[in-house]
Amino acid sequence: MAKQTPFFTSISRLYPHVRPILPRLFMGLACALLASVVALAIPQVLRVLINESLKPGGSSRAVWIASLVVLGLGIAEAGLVALRRQFVINPATTVETRMRVSLYGHLQDLTVSFHDRWGSGQLLSRAMTDLNFLRRWMAFGAIMLVVTTLTVVIGVAVMFSMSWQLALIFLTAAAPIMAYGFRFRARFSKATRRSQDLAGDLATTVEESVHGIRVLKAFGRGREALENFNEQAEELRRTEIAKARHLAVFSLVVTLLPELALGAGLVVGVVLAARGELSIGALVAFFATAAVIAAPVEFSGMLLAMAFTAKAALDRHFEVMDSVNTIASPESPRRPAVLKGALSFNHAGFAFEDAPDKPVLKDITLDIRPGETMALVGITGSGKSTLLQLVPRLYDVTQGSITIDGVDLRDFSVEELRSVVAVAFEDTTLFSSSVRDNVLLGAPGSGAPGDGAANNGSGGRSAEALEEVLAEALDVAQAHFAYSLPAGVDTLIGEEGLSLSGGQRQRIALARAIAAQPRVLVLDDPLSALDVHTEERVEARLREVLAGTTTLIVAHRPSTVALADRVALLEDGRIAAVGTHAGLLAENSHYRHIIASLDRGPRDLDSELSALEAEEISQ
Repeated sequence: MAKQTPFFTSISRLYPHVRPILPRLFMGLACALLASVVALAIPQVLRVLINESLKPGGSSRAVWIASLVVLGLGIAEAGLVALRRQFVINPATTVETRMRVSLYGHLQDLTVSFHDRWGSGQLLSRAMTDLNFLRRWMAFGAIMLVVTTLTVVIGVAVMFSMSWQLALIFLTAAAPIMAYGFRFRARFSKATRRSQDLAGDLATTVEESVHGIRVLKAFGRGREALENFNEQAEELRRTEIAKARHLAVFSLVVTLLPELALGAGLVVGVVLAARGELSIGALVAFFATAAVIAAPVEFSGMLLAMAFTAKAALDRHFEVMDSVNTIASPESPRRPAVLKGALSFNHAGFAFEDAPDKPVLKDITLDIRPGETMALVGITGSGKSTLLQLVPRLYDVTQGSITIDGVDLRDFSVEELRSVVAVAFEDTTLFSSSVRDNVLLGAPGSGAPGDGAANNGSGGRSAEALEEVLAEALDVAQAHFAYSLPAGVDTLIGEEGLSLSGGQRQRIALARAIAAQPRVLVLDDPLSALDVHTEERVEARLREVLAGTTTLIVAHRPSTVALADRVALLEDGRIAAVGTHAGLLAENSHYRHIIASLDRGPRDLDSELSALEAEEISQ
């Protein structure tokens, strides 16, 4: 459970976001307050009507006048309520949108290590549910909480002006309500925060189950997944019931005590009226005013609940926004005078934040010449994938340095570094867009996916040039199957590309890395899901394309190793040997053991069928 902060400390952090819309919020507050004052004026009209017009010899004309005044006040109140909504709804939704966009942008900037620690459902609930709470509280809860407080204060002052004895009786209910309010605040705030955290965990479980539905079905674990989900949902239900119970007890207190006070006041008021110390009109007006105040008082429980929910939502929002991006561009970025692509690891080491005393990589020293292809070989868990992720600065080295053409990666601007370095991961991630947008994701001059730049050249390159890049990338990756999809390369491939086979997704990801036309290409076993024949064709085309590109590739197959000019052997987080494939086979027993155990190539039937179709088309 996160540390609880004072209510006003949390709410004050909202000020920079609402400052541009404060004038409209104040106008909405003024309209709401005027509506309450109008409602409080109606009992005063009734007092005058009873005391002056309904006495013997009174005029019926006065009754009609009073009725029209009450009608006018009612219409004015309704108009002011409608005006309040007009003033606050649009700016509140604008603030919500800006905060949501700001949160998304910050999530894009934060490091991979941050996302390793956070569940996606927690981030999703903060971006959607929590900000929705804040918008409703800004547009309604905050304003009505202020108006309710002022309405009660003004109403009590008016009641004192009519009868201080009855007003004191009414105020006797305030002390126990305030005392219980402090207890309610502590309990409800804690339950609200727990509820929102549990909702985030539940969202993470749903997302994981949907993404892993094939695994759950294949292993027949749907029932176990359901039971786990049911336990989480039940815990959330219990927390929501606890919230409702706290709110119900508070509502009981704030409703029952004023009603009891009014009952006692009615007895005293009748006695005062009988003695002539209070007019009948004043007595009626007093209880009419009390009725006007009673509604806000009863409503205060819900308004306080909204306030505490908004406070918890703000705390959760700023938990993310306060996270520091430790991988950022320097104030004065550098770049090589001539970008050749020489990649060097200089006594580089790395350890994860949660285990700084257990380094994954130790004293890595490795030089890769411009245009050279270096294969990285090692047993599972030796740190190969981690080493590759240091090159585009998905993680930063914790000791030593990595340079491109003599310039430390940390001296590059992050944007430029990631335009120089392209990556294809073994665990392929595609986006819910077209094949074209996925392949041209990092292509120079393509613009952002889905913005049309790839089609109209608005990103700086002509449509014809982008088509050439797309065609070459698909050809190198042997992803010709894309043209046979229902809408060709404009086919939407669905969430994470799961409508494609593993081999197809991997080839699209490889094409994406190639289309980026980088100086340094990092490939994390990009051919693992391909059949042998497709792999041979991909490797043949890669030799042509990678001729001028420095390439570091993790190899899990002898055929992939054969693609490289040299091989680096990684053992226990260290570079144990560097040489040619033939030389290491002759000199290093550990290397021979690894090569002998490497996968000889799985069969991706979908890939093979696609390859046969491509051959038939070419013939």
